[in-house]
Amino acid sequence: MKVTIKDIASMAGVSTTTVSQILNNKGQRFSEETRRRVLKAVADTDYSPDYFAKNMVQKESKTVGMIVPDVTDLFFSKVIEGVESYLNEKDYMILLCNSKHSETMERKYIKQLQNRSVAGIILASPNAIELEKYMRSCPNMLIDRGLNTREQGNILVDEYGGYYDAVQYLIDNGHKKIGMLTNESGYYEMTDRYQAYYECLLNNGLDYDSSFIEDGPVSIQGGYEAATRLLARENLTALCCGNDQMAIGAYRAAFDKGLSIPDDISIVGFDNLEITAFLNPPLTTVDQPAFEIGYTAAKLLFRAINFPEDQIPNINYEANLIVRASTKNIDR
Repeated sequence: MKVTIKDIASMAGVSTTTVSQILNNKGQRFSEETRRRVLKAVADTDYSPDYFAKNMVQKESKTVGMIVPDVTDLFFSKVIEGVESYLNEKDYMILLCNSKHSETMERKYIKQLQNRSVAGIILASPNAIELEKYMRSCPNMLIDRGLNTREQGNILVDEYGGYYDAVQYLIDNGHKKIGMLTNESGYYEMTDRYQAYYECLLNNGLDYDSSFIEDGPVSIQGGYEAATRLLARENLTALCCGNDQMAIGAYRAAFDKGLSIPDDISIVGFDNLEITAFLNPPLTTVDQPAFEIGYTAAKLLFRAINFPEDQIPNINYEANLIVRASTKNIDR
């Protein structure tokens, strides 16, 4: 049988109001003995507040909705960790939704989350959403590539600049036959990365060759299969991968073809997942601060919920090239 706040009050010999105030750190006017009795009753019964009932009474939600394109993506798992870390500090819960890159699912989840009276919504989207139409008055933060332009509440990463630096690094190290693993389905930030690859080649006087491009799911398996197809038809000296997971798959594809990294082919990823520093050889990649992105999104959303009159800033993160042992200079 579920223990209620009335049971705790009865065991401690106090009112339910006293119990509530002590548990919410508003009980400074009560004696240490009263606090001790209440906290002992809580500990003895393993009591936890019924937040649903509390929210119904106080009209206060301590739940935040979050919509991401793919919950299995290792980058987004780190973003989610950042969000959850901040919300735990504030005694908030996260209600996580997996849109699978679908705009239809995003709209559906936005509606469902608002119907569940969440305090706010964090949306990581590869799509342009009519925010004013779908979000109504619900506080929200965006993690996207600038598709949903507005004056405040955007969290952006310089995907283009980071990827351009990676391609430029390969060119500066003598590479001219540079392939790319990408994704044709409009994956979260892949458009900016592809554009950076394309324009960096042209800006350095190199020809763009569409046969150097291979599409695949942005996963380890997808990277393996795409790299296998690409390496079977092209003799490349370097390969830029859409993300680190694809790069991990490309490692295996290179191994299967008998290629040594970086002696036969240089490989670059994107995201700087923790595992990439422990690959053999460690992966050259572009770092974007996934945990900090999630933590900041939750922090600014909390501010928007509790101080709706405040102007919520836009946050822009750099994406920095991390050079490791999976790339080499072929001019030497």
